[in-house]
Amino acid sequence: MEHEIKEIKKGIKFHTLNTDKFKTNLFAIFLTTKLNRENVTKNALISMLLRRGSKTMKTQEEISKKMEELYGASFDCGLDKTGDNQVLKFYIEGINDKYIPEHNENILKTVIESLLDIVFNPYVENEGFKKEYLEQEKNNIKQRIEGKIDNKARYSLERAIEEMFKNEPYGLYKFGYEEDLESINEKDLYKYYNELINSCKIDIFLSGNLSDDVEKIIEENENIKKLQEREPNFEMPKIPEKKEVKENVVTKSMDVSQGKLVIGLNVNIDNDEEKYTTLMYNSILGGSANSKLFQNVREKAHLAYVASSSYYRFKSIIFINSGIEISNYDKALEVIKQQIEDMKKGNFSEEDIENSKKGIIAAINTIDDEQDTGITYYFGQELSGSNVSEEDYIKKIENITKENIVDIANKVQINTIYFLKD
Repeated sequence: MEHEIKEIKKGIKFHTLNTDKFKTNLFAIFLTTKLNRENVTKNALISMLLRRGSKTMKTQEEISKKMEELYGASFDCGLDKTGDNQVLKFYIEGINDKYIPEHNENILKTVIESLLDIVFNPYVENEGFKKEYLEQEKNNIKQRIEGKIDNKARYSLERAIEEMFKNEPYGLYKFGYEEDLESINEKDLYKYYNELINSCKIDIFLSGNLSDDVEKIIEENENIKKLQEREPNFEMPKIPEKKEVKENVVTKSMDVSQGKLVIGLNVNIDNDEEKYTTLMYNSILGGSANSKLFQNVREKAHLAYVASSSYYRFKSIIFINSGIEISNYDKALEVIKQQIEDMKKGNFSEEDIENSKKGIIAAINTIDDEQDTGITYYFGQELSGSNVSEEDYIKKIENITKENIVDIANKVQINTIYFLKD
């Protein structure tokens, strides 16, 4: 998968991933802006409103009809929190023109124009978003916010993040806050949308067996032409400040049959290269079925239904997640902490290291197997200010030693322990 980047205008990049592995083209647009309390709910609403209609396709039904005309193309959108940024994501996947014999229409050009129209030319009434659409999406977001509590594991993780990053952007919930909804009206939100579009970081991705004219199609599009150059308003990840932290223990009671224990760890890395070693550390600690958490907390001690860990590289943190019998809290916490200490002492084998390397490298080798995975990988590279190919990524993993991993283990500190119980 050949990745090329061109800056169309300052703050607006066009990425191509040229590959002949797929019969479809995947076109994606990412709008990245800094997370802040004032605008987090507005951004969530905009991500949902844009899918409701554009100037040329005024309803979701018209968008669906257009997708059907494009031989069953599919349109999707989403919202992410990546580091201290909020990312609005939009996709259309359509069949490559090469697989439509004796067909004169340029499907790719229509796909590109359709998504650019949805994102940059929304349906507007009286200088604002359609009021009916806005009220419906406000209700949808309200339900989503209220429904956070339904998935207890996810809720516990969100609460642990809020506690770890209290009064910081990363502590914000990506879908915003119910108390903000009432004050947002259709005209003010449309005014803010225009500010967002002309200040955010814009990344446009196209993956597939591409013709030479795709760059020209983008650059000559009227919606692209009207976009302003900008110093993009987004946050590059930084090496975290080293600081001693005291364990913050938070306990919440709720009607649950199974306890949810989440432990947030700071990883005080010194440079970006140590992120690769931290990925290895996490894999051995709790990132695989062979991990210390899985084997010792779940399989041997029978203290957890689930015991795993996840590495959030944009914030240099690791979260340990476990589902336990509520009465086993003290013992489970003790055994989990022992695994963290064992990593510091180097109590893991060369086989653990090799298994982790194989697992990570296998995952990297599957990046080319799905178009959206390839786009996600290179978008992550873009947001982190690096451009590491899959081959180079694998080499970095292969060169990690036990000494490197022990060094990272001794930079790990427990920040927050969150326990959801009855």
